[in-house]
Amino acid sequence: MTVTLAATTPVTRRIRAYFAPVNRAAVAPTIFDAAQSGTFALNTPPAPWIDLGWCTNFARKTGTKVSALQSGTPAIAQAQMRTEIDATVSLQFEAWGKLQLALAAGSQQMNLLATVTGAISNGSGGTAIIATPLLPDGSSTAAQLSIGVTAAAAFAIGSLIAVDIDYTGQTGFVGSGISAAYVRSSGAVNGDANYIRRVTLNVARVTGNVAGVLQLASELPAGVPAAVMKVSPLTGFVDREGGSFFQEWSGLFVYEGEQGDRVIFHYPRLQAMQGSAESLEALAGPFNQVRLAGAFRALPVKDANDGEMVLCFRSYLPAASRAI
Repeated sequence: MTVTLAATTPVTRRIRAYFAPVNRAAVAPTIFDAAQSGTFALNTPPAPWIDLGWCTNFARKTGTKVSALQSGTPAIAQAQMRTEIDATVSLQFEAWGKLQLALAAGSQQMNLLATVTGAISNGSGGTAIIATPLLPDGSSTAAQLSIGVTAAAAFAIGSLIAVDIDYTGQTGFVGSGISAAYVRSSGAVNGDANYIRRVTLNVARVTGNVAGVLQLASELPAGVPAAVMKVSPLTGFVDREGGSFFQEWSGLFVYEGEQGDRVIFHYPRLQAMQGSAESLEALAGPFNQVRLAGAFRALPVKDANDGEMVLCFRSYLPAASRAI
């Protein structure tokens, strides 16, 4: 005989954030199906979702407005209608990383490519050194890059790299795997051959250098690199207040209940709605912890089941034996 337990209020400690790319050119977000994947292990989200770790101060707000449809004298509410649909999400990331920085930046999040000797100083990085091509034999993978013994000598273990194609006049969204920027014209980026590597999110850290092969700490977000891609060393990341580009991602936020239940918020399309921002949290002694703050506006998608335009899906997976 199965004992049914009383329904309960979810009790949780923190919320976990996951993001996935949106195909900006096709306006095609990453859709999460809680019926199929809702019970995934938090440390191993289903592809292509990227785990950005625990978050704090998570707040989702509805700006949806409901008005009454009135008729008669005096006017009496006969029905209701939604006159405006809006939703926003804000949070603070507990870790700093390339993707967290990009999400919190709002606009392009750029790589500080290593510069040529004597380069003129520029806020987002000066003229970059010539990038190193991959060997054309197809031996590179998402976790290791074959560039040859001579070229590999320039990359120290622990160094950061950006891996992407040359800029050759492309317009529109650029960046392999993830749209990183929007180019209006070649002149806007001064025809910079390194521009795509300057903005790409296809970055990694070198953890090994053996026989001309760079071994990476994690797989490249864009997967197996194309043979025409090149490798640029970088020293860090930079973002700017302003710019015309809006970051857009699919978002997934999970409350893991202490009693076995789970609450999932899925936003297929989230666009950044603020510039780069941080907050300070006091620690012991004279120390402060600097947290990245992000805020996003939800954009609509069509639900294939009934054609409704919606902003967010909230799923609740009750714990075993809980009354529903």
